[in-house]
Amino acid sequence: MKSADLHLHTLFSDGTYTPQELIEKAKKAGLSCIAVVDHDTVSGIEPALEAAESENIEVVPGIELTAEYEGSEIHILGYFIDYKNKEFIKKLEALRENRIGRIHKILAKLKDAGVSLNPQAVFDIAQQGTVGRLHIARAMVKEGIVTSIFEAFRKYIGDKCPAYVSGFRLSPIEAINLIKEAGGIPVLAHPYILNNDELVLMLIKYGIMGLEIYYPEHSQAMINFYLELARKNNLLVTGGSDCHGSAKPEVKIGSVKIPYDLVDSLKRAKEKFS
Repeated sequence: MKSADLHLHTLFSDGTYTPQELIEKAKKAGLSCIAVVDHDTVSGIEPALEAAESENIEVVPGIELTAEYEGSEIHILGYFIDYKNKEFIKKLEALRENRIGRIHKILAKLKDAGVSLNPQAVFDIAQQGTVGRLHIARAMVKEGIVTSIFEAFRKYIGDKCPAYVSGFRLSPIEAINLIKEAGGIPVLAHPYILNNDELVLMLIKYGIMGLEIYYPEHSQAMINFYLELARKNNLLVTGGSDCHGSAKPEVKIGSVKIPYDLVDSLKRAKEKFS
């Protein structure tokens, strides 16, 4: 039976695998289909597609956009996007520049909290990838400031923590529309993180077309709840591991596998939407 993992990151955002390594790992995990959904960039899609040709693995072109609502981050996945759309790419460039500014603001807050971290230490880890909090956490571990990525988020840079900085330019409705304008299917990532069912319902009204229901941190009770919510609201169902390579070594490619018929459902929605 064909299976898929529709939430994977490469080193073009905050993962550690090259697109080629991602394909190799996917093959070893027995996957038939993967989605590359890097944060605010499509740079990893083309090399992943090229690497997948000889391995008989299907690659869904995707993205993960970060939106903001009342101080909370909302992650929205876009599937089957036109990753060569020039207007879309131009908007992503602006988002990536905004991320760089945010890093400096977070580091300034860390300094106020008595933690000194050189910005270059973060950018050296990010290299060509879209920079984010996971890069800061990795730099903090490398510099011996904390003992784990989990500690960095829990004590310093997680939501509501002393050095957290908002400042993403996109509202949820803007992120949803941006994905749709690029011909993609917008799906709410890991809805449990929001811990706000009213917000999920609001996003449905804004035009979200699916929920990422199968996810490592979703309990069976959560899965059942969101499956029923999807059924009631005629939403698509997706899932994936959210693998970041060695940045989050406990999360492996294919640790969450979904049946391929859910990919077919996305394709049918794409055809109808197009």
